[in-house]
Amino acid sequence: MIAFIEGKLIECQLTLAVIQTGGIGYEVHVPLTTSERLPALDSEVRLHIQATYREDSQTLYGFIDRESRDFFRMIVDKVSGIGPKIALNLLGSLSLPTLKNAIAQGDVGILSKAQGLGKKTAERIVVELKDKVMPKGSTLSQSVKEVSPSAFSEQANQGRQDLSAYGDAVSALLTLGYKATDADLAVRRAAESLGGNCSTEELIRQALGR
Repeated sequence: MIAFIEGKLIECQLTLAVIQTGGIGYEVHVPLTTSERLPALDSEVRLHIQATYREDSQTLYGFIDRESRDFFRMIVDKVSGIGPKIALNLLGSLSLPTLKNAIAQGDVGILSKAQGLGKKTAERIVVELKDKVMPKGSTLSQSVKEVSPSAFSEQANQGRQDLSAYGDAVSALLTLGYKATDADLAVRRAAESLGGNCSTEELIRQALGR
């Protein structure tokens, strides 16, 4: 089993990266939330890998952090009807904290806006993963300490960002007509800029540039 690949980034597209190591170039499929964090070409990079094997092919899926890789694996393994392609689209449309918050809150609306997902599939994700994402007896403020957001700064990764406020801010931008990917990216950048303990209103104003 391949756990990670570390080497030189020699090619980078929106959903595909090629990493050279040991004289071999590995083609790795990545979500947008990973490709936006990749370094410049010819730089060293490490991607956490989930490999799928079929009789006629081997496909590698890569993620900038292990938490995203594990979440991808859980979706594919636990939710019927979701394969690697849809799971990759989901993680590319919405960042990990947004996904976990939406599932924990049963917010089918946000999930169904991700590329390739419909309402029924979003409902299955909530039913199958809610208890796994948000264990019984825990709260959003507790669970955030276990989340490594895909584009947060190291300070935000300390668990100071309230997932509830984050999710509400994303929902507000969706209401204003933003696409799911754009709304999530805007709020992630706002959270990174503001640091921890941000209110929903602060996140929205920062995301809108006000």
